[in-house]
Parts: sequence; C-alpha cells; structure tokens
Amino acid sequence: MRRIVIATLFCFAAGSALAAPCITSQGGYGGYKQALANDAAAAGVGQRGMAALSGAQLSGITWRFESNPSSQSGVSQGDPARFLAKRSGSSAENFIGQTRAKIQRNANLFASLERNYGVPGSILATIWGLETSWGGYLGGTPIVDGAVTLASYCRRHPRFEDDAIAALRLVDRGVISAGTNGGPSGELGHMQFLAGNWERFGVDANGDGRADPYNAVDALASAANMLRRNGWQPGQPFGQGTRNFSVLSAWNDSGNYQRAIAYSAERVGN
Repeated sequence: MRRIVIATLFCFAAGSALAAPCITSQGGYGGYKQALANDAAAAGVGQRGMAALSGAQLSGITWRFESNPSSQSGVSQGDPARFLAKRSGSSAENFIGQTRAKIQRNANLFASLERNYGVPGSILATIWGLETSWGGYLGGTPIVDGAVTLASYCRRHPRFEDDAIAALRLVDRGVISAGTNGGPSGELGHMQFLAGNWERFGVDANGDGRADPYNAVDALASAANMLRRNGWQPGQPFGQGTRNFSVLSAWNDSGNYQRAIAYSAERVGN
C-alpha cells in the first residue's frame, strides 16, 4: 500500500537506525544496494533475501514516480468524487456501486470482520477497490525491485528502508519470491501492504496456517487489524474531522486518499 508522505531532502534526518546513503541519480543504485546489504544482514535477512537483494534491478516506474510525484494517479484530485473517478478509470457512482455489490456478495465475511475488528465493510471494501480493483490487478512491478528503489531515493529515504528490508525477510519466509509482482513502491497482495506493515499486522484469517497477502480473506482481515491497532473506534463515525478519519492516515498519508475512502464508505453504507 503506497503512503504519500512529505519527505525531506536531508536524508540523514530521523528514521531507521540503519540507513545506507541515499541517491539522487540512477547511477548510484549499485552502490546503494551494497550499503543496504550491510544493513539487511544486520537486520537478520537470510540467504534467500540477500540473493533477492543482489538481483534487484532499479525499477524505472518507481523512479519516475518519485521524480515526478504528480504523475501518480489521483494525486492532484482534491475532490473525492474526482479522485475516485481518476483512480478507478470510471465514475465515482460506478465505483461506489461496485463496492456495495462486493460487500453484498460477501456479506458474511464483512460482517465477521466488523465483529472482530470493529471496522465497517464499507471502509475495507473501498480500500480494496482503490488498491487493486478488488483483486483484479495486483501490480506489475517486482516487489523487491520497487521496495529497494523507493528506499534508495533521497525524497523517500530513510523512511522506506525498513520496508525494503522487510520485503527481503518476506522472501526468506516464502511469503513472496524475488520475482513476485506488486505495486511500484513495493506494495503486495490484495490490499497493497508495504512489507513492514504486513510483518506487523498480517493475520491468518482463513485458518490455513499462514498469513497470505494474496488471499483476500487474510488481506482484508489484516487491513482491519492494522486500522484497529492504530486506534480505530468501533461504531463511531469516520467522516472528516473525526478520530476514525485520522486513523486512515495510518493506511495512506494522502489527504486526498483519506477523503476518498470516507466519501465512498459513507455512500456505500454498512
């Protein structure tokens, strides 16, 4: 899941205690990987994760997004309906209708998630639709490539270095492989979690013994778990200005994105 943040060019500022020097030109990528390898080894990354790092390529799409953030879908759309239309490639009304239908077809699942975590299905299904069109498109960028490229770039560094290292640990654990595709910032699965957030909040909700971001039930439950553990208040409103609205920043720091979630979920209903 991509978190749009106000970053500083002073790359040595607050962040991870482990931080390889950031770069501002693609030619520095190899040197960044070498420095990151030291940090990854210190963070417990094993043989498979280190091999994935060794083979990681600079992601051109990730670099372009970071060089020109306004190129990202919906970034400049302050109106939530326009944001939904831009993001979904349709209209806000169509997106909201599809979200409502998704909940109706999976009513027992969303009711169970709300009982267990207190997060309405309208919120979860909206995020699911915004992130991957309800599982229809899970991304076309190798996760490790995207995560390492994002971490290397000074506008984002060192905020996302922990996520790059977490992605390598997920390779170690077999949650993803070195070639598994996701979003351009290293997002994975149905809900496009950043790797570090999946490590912290991923749950096995379908009872098969593993938390799998590519299983919709696990991914939705993990999103609900993340919001609840960041302060979501069950049964309370989530419109702009409420405490629950502020919790949406744990999912995505973009005010445009947060307003779109609340706008859609309020119109979908429970």
